[in-house]
Amino acid sequence: MDQAESLRELVRKRASVNSSYLQEIERKKPISGKRSEQIRTIAITSGKGGVGKTNITANLACTLAKMNKKILLLDADAGLANIDVILGLTPKYNLHHVLNGERKLSEIIIPGPSGIKILPSASGIQEMTDLSKGQKLTLLDDFDSIQDKFDFMLIDTAAGITSNVMYFNMAAKEIIVVTSPEPTSLTDAYALIKILYQQYAKKRFRILINMVSGAAEANKVYLRLSHATDHFLNLNIEFIGYILHDKKIQDAVKMQQAFVELYPKSQASFCVKRLAEKICSENPEYDENGNISFFGDRILANECQ
Repeated sequence: MDQAESLRELVRKRASVNSSYLQEIERKKPISGKRSEQIRTIAITSGKGGVGKTNITANLACTLAKMNKKILLLDADAGLANIDVILGLTPKYNLHHVLNGERKLSEIIIPGPSGIKILPSASGIQEMTDLSKGQKLTLLDDFDSIQDKFDFMLIDTAAGITSNVMYFNMAAKEIIVVTSPEPTSLTDAYALIKILYQQYAKKRFRILINMVSGAAEANKVYLRLSHATDHFLNLNIEFIGYILHDKKIQDAVKMQQAFVELYPKSQASFCVKRLAEKICSENPEYDENGNISFFGDRILANECQ
């Protein structure tokens, strides 16, 4: 029995799930694995706010686009969306309109810098912070119709360990955890990894250290976190890179532009370019417990437990 079938069997066994919900899962399951191999879904997440996750995600998207990749950037910080603010965009519609049945995902996509496409979320709407199963099924329907058009989907999750954060991290095939040298940031990153590993069976985490003075500090911060996950969780985490502390980043934020666009020769831009090159050059190693499609059986099975 393959993974997808095992997961569907798990869902069938959950008596608490009504038959109509199971029918929706069966109707939406992928027909083949071909589609999921064409798009890399990467969740960029953090245990704590203020570590620069959203800014990194936006600039990584722009950098990948400059490398001739077709990029979809999903603002999954439902309730406190900021991607549009950082990039100086004013979307007319957002995910709230999709979940209310007013628009399809394809109708809310807006163009961004460097040719990226953005799925904006809503800001200041309480109900967006805790999506229902029905709303997640709505997203599943729509994502199936658009993901073939892209090479990468970058998911800017909210910070923390809320149900929405867990959901979008589980939806992704790859996870990058952003942290800074601050002790609170490291502690919260560890907490996020622990929950995703112990409660959601995610096993592969790549760590990006932001706001460091150089490679030596980045390595020191990574080793502190790695020692904790190895010692207490028996889990090895991977180092994917670092972003130098650079005044140009804040200058670009104030001007509501991507710093890789405004200051392409800055130290921070160089770091993001190196990160993008690493991502593109690697053979993606998906977590063995990863889902089959973007919002696929793995997610729905987990929610029914």
